[in-house]
Amino acid sequence: MSDRAPVVVRAMADGDWDDVRRIYAEGIATGDATFETEVPDAAALDGKWLPGQRFVAEIGGRVVGWAAAAPTSTRDCYAGVAETSVYVAAEARGRGVGRVLVRHQVEQADAAGIWTLQTGIFPENEASIALHLAAGFRRVGVRERIGRLNGRWRDTVLLERRSPVV
Repeated sequence: MSDRAPVVVRAMADGDWDDVRRIYAEGIATGDATFETEVPDAAALDGKWLPGQRFVAEIGGRVVGWAAAAPTSTRDCYAGVAETSVYVAAEARGRGVGRVLVRHQVEQADAAGIWTLQTGIFPENEASIALHLAAGFRRVGVRERIGRLNGRWRDTVLLERRSPVV
């Protein structure tokens, strides 16, 4: 993977599931990316994520990151609210992949009529918090002891972005 190759974002395709799951596993291994302890199978992820709101980032033709959005509720009043996830392969961290993915995700959500994007990030994941703030998210607050991971209570920072066009 060339250091000079651009980050290209495209819609996630059926052939990307192995890469998506590999990158998800790398995130899980950090202990600061998700409450998940095992990578969900492709069918579970496919059923969870909104069609048209799942993307991969490539550098030199290699998938090095992904972003997806899931509905927060089945209630009609929340139809335009989605929870986002963004993961970057260990080999590509610090190269702007997350920034490009989040910006693309925001643009596509606006175009799809999604009026609120939200995400919960562990406070220790300062890079992800900074990435989202730079993309127009705002810090709503800290959800203290919201869940347990490996027997330890964890907080999450709740961030959201309201669409200026929807």
